[in-house]
Amino acid sequence: MMMETPQIEMGGFKVNSPQVPNGVLRPTVSSSWNSRGTVERALKSIRIVIFTSKLNLLMPFGPASIILHFTTRRHGLIFLFSMLGITPLAERLGYATEQLAIYTGPTVGGLLNATFGNATEMIIAVYALKNGMIRVVQQSLLGSILSNMLLVMGCAFFAGGVVHRNKDQIFSKATAVVNSGLLLMAVMGLMFPAVLHFTHSEVRQGASEVALSRFSSCIMLVAYASYLYFQLSGRSNIYSPIGSEEAPIEDIAEEDEEAEIGMWEAVTWLAVLTLWVSFLSEYLVNAIEGASDSLNLPVAFISVILLPIVGNAAEHASAIMFAMKDKLDITLGVAIGSSTQISMFVIPFCVVIGWMMGQRMDLNFQLFETATLFITVLVVAFMLQDGTANYLKGLMLILCYLIVAASFFVHVDPQSSDG
Repeated sequence: MMMETPQIEMGGFKVNSPQVPNGVLRPTVSSSWNSRGTVERALKSIRIVIFTSKLNLLMPFGPASIILHFTTRRHGLIFLFSMLGITPLAERLGYATEQLAIYTGPTVGGLLNATFGNATEMIIAVYALKNGMIRVVQQSLLGSILSNMLLVMGCAFFAGGVVHRNKDQIFSKATAVVNSGLLLMAVMGLMFPAVLHFTHSEVRQGASEVALSRFSSCIMLVAYASYLYFQLSGRSNIYSPIGSEEAPIEDIAEEDEEAEIGMWEAVTWLAVLTLWVSFLSEYLVNAIEGASDSLNLPVAFISVILLPIVGNAAEHASAIMFAMKDKLDITLGVAIGSSTQISMFVIPFCVVIGWMMGQRMDLNFQLFETATLFITVLVVAFMLQDGTANYLKGLMLILCYLIVAASFFVHVDPQSSDG
């Protein structure tokens, strides 16, 4: 009696499976193809994420900063190298978020952008909070808002205005008004604890200011969640969602993005990049005070002007690119949208995290910083009120940023001894 050859089912067809003396099935051609396909996909994903961005040439500075930390005491170099090492990671983090948003749709995509859009700033802030460096947290987040509103938007308006010098570029006034309103609400949230502190009108000295900050932070988070819901619940006919534009019908096909990497690949890259940013952020934060001494720069200048460069590299490049393509609504979403996220989401979030950590993180950013933010929001709101942009407006915003940078260069932080 002949022994039956075992059969296996592949793609709906039964085929004879090869046998070995002990009855174990040999690997089939299809399984080797599958494993080869997985390797090829992984290699393609690495090539796209790591080797397509020229900014990734700065990646070796990350490991170099760790080596310097253990071999030298040159805090200035450690700070500079870790800052350069985090910059491309922040840009790639934004790229992975965008890729994941393509699969999840606009609602979840909007929430992802709200969470990971400023992940670098949040990670640096949490490490600084853990070390009790509350002033560094406050000043770096303030610096991100100022940088986005003045430098990023100024450069974008200037570049777009030079390319399209024969016309005024147009954007949605409604979007600008809503964002300006939220920024003014954030200023209000920061102003009252500072005024309470400096007028010495607290019910309980030192405690009322922190309690008010925590209450205001919870209110600001509720306001931002309401704004996200309002923005993502089909109001696009009146208020263009941040990061989108009202494109002509013939351009819609051109606007549709195709995913370059798979959904789970994007999730994996988000996890890997977030861990690496977290790792480098610890060295960056630990080197700040030493860098201040060795580079002879005030901690306030490092926190407000230099640190935001790390988190805003991606925004800067994409805002300018979209402005040069005459897509001002996207530019506005990148620059003003990021400022709104930081002021209404990241700052209150840090107050709540500090509360959990037992740190007295509050919304009293001191008078100098609060006044700077208030004047900046007013200047930007006036610039955006007519819904047009040109190179002159861009130049004025850049010059305003230079004044702010010079102010912090000569500013002595009254609480620098506490942080």
